[in-house]
Amino acid sequence: MTDSLAAPPRPPETGAWLDRNARTAAPQNRPSKANRKLRRAGWLMVAPGALWLGFWVALPVVATFILSMTDYNVFNAPKFIGLDNYIHVWNDPVFHKATWNTVVYTFWTVPVSMAIAVVIAVALNQKLRAQSWYRAAFFLPQVTATVAIAMVWLWIYNPQQGLLNNALAIVGIPGHAWLESTDTALWAVSLVGVWQGIGMKMLIYIAALQNVDEALYEAASIDGASTVRKFWSITLPMLKPATFFVFVISIIGAFQVFDQVYVLTDGGPANSTTMMTYEVYRSAFQNFKMGLACAQSVFLFAFLLVMTVISRRMTKGDES
Repeated sequence: MTDSLAAPPRPPETGAWLDRNARTAAPQNRPSKANRKLRRAGWLMVAPGALWLGFWVALPVVATFILSMTDYNVFNAPKFIGLDNYIHVWNDPVFHKATWNTVVYTFWTVPVSMAIAVVIAVALNQKLRAQSWYRAAFFLPQVTATVAIAMVWLWIYNPQQGLLNNALAIVGIPGHAWLESTDTALWAVSLVGVWQGIGMKMLIYIAALQNVDEALYEAASIDGASTVRKFWSITLPMLKPATFFVFVISIIGAFQVFDQVYVLTDGGPANSTTMMTYEVYRSAFQNFKMGLACAQSVFLFAFLLVMTVISRRMTKGDES
């Protein structure tokens, strides 16, 4: 009787049970030998790109931040001066002018070129004869050397024999020294940026238009929507992710403008076309103030970062 009423065997203690299950499950969570080989192979394939990125991108970025706090002129060893370069840049009226010119150039070239690119992309997305030829013609300035383009526009803007003044003379409008006047030089340079930047934006928009469902346009046609209504209610909303991408890369490209300024105006007249990148070039390779140029580059980087964040907030996540 006593044996039949004996207490049932006690379960193992919770801690011991957990330890035993952990030991049992642990081998199952470990990657297999094949997975480890695949992981090593992946790291080996990534290694060349990572080394290239580290040597040509990460290392120069770190060196820029370090040299920005030194007095360095290439010929002598860097001398640590703390934040003096940043204070100089902050109080430099020429760099202020260059920053303002860059902002004006950006807010003139980016929206205008994007608007024109959308219209051209929609037009060239239709079934047209010689469609590929039209696309190639609009994209050609994008793949042409900027220096060559600037030389052509230098002839167009020539005050004596330029194409623009000759065309204006036909309709009785007097010519103008477009690149030699502080009132028109920046706008003349901006026009070159607008013209050259249309091709890439157009190509991106055409690629985005290929993914728009034709059923949306068919349904809108059944409802009696006009072509303009389809453009505003279907085309533009469906292009929002592409628009965000184009907007960001266009801002970055506009803030890095250099070639056409160097060829067309050399930053003049009276610094009216001096851009941030051109001022960095002038500090580094004309005045040999490498530390100051690095500090200006840091300001440029910070400006680009702020503009990218602002553009992302403006789109409110529509890029997804």
